Amino acid sequence: MPIRVMLVDDQVLLRTGFRMVLAAQPDMEVVAEAGDGAEAIENLRSTAVDVVLMDVRMPRLDGVEATRRICAEPDAPKVLILTTFDLDEYAFSGLKAGASGFMLKDVPPGELLGAIRSVHSGDAVVAPSTTRRLLDRFSPMLPSTGAEPQHKEIQRLTEREREVMMLVAQGMSNGEIAARLVLSEATVKTHVGRILTKLGLRDRVQVVVLAYETGLVRAGGGGQV
Repeated sequence: MPIRVMLVDDQVLLRTGFRMVLAAQPDMEVVAEAGDGAEAIENLRSTAVDVVLMDVRMPRLDGVEATRRICAEPDAPKVLILTTFDLDEYAFSGLKAGASGFMLKDVPPGELLGAIRSVHSGDAVVAPSTTRRLLDRFSPMLPSTGAEPQHKEIQRLTEREREVMMLVAQGMSNGEIAARLVLSEATVKTHVGRILTKLGLRDRVQVVVLAYETGLVRAGGGGQV
């Protein structure tokens, strides 16, 4: 079955361009379009969607709030935030709202298609290094914390799980983490799964956000000792 995509952007020309790119793919289908967040939510009530490409600045209901409402629903589709360099702070808000990742609007078609496929298959962070740079840039916007992480559930993690969590938050892929810790990728994947379960998080993106918010990882990629 093709990946069912909804395009959400108030610029018709952009939606048209994205639709043309996706329509040329045998494994993708644009099943709905919306000009703002409110229309997107309304469309989801009658249309089954796997991945939502979500703009940020739109009339009536912006993409961040729309993402929050969509991701709060059971069996919600994955959301990819579309942003520009001038709106990176909105992309961070979108990640906190539950988005599975973000892309720049001028992303090459091949990268956009790869991101959609990755998110659909369960990979939350499309470009971990880009997420890290974004969070490093806007970490001053995060609440300050003491020396110890404030999220009490983090205390339930084993020493190895905390180590893996810090590396995830620093933008490392499972393969890179495996190489750093001299583990198999399967073992790293298991650790990540346990971290998600223990912390009640939806995906790797939320692991990154929580690690920065709690102070487990600082701007610049440094972890707590």
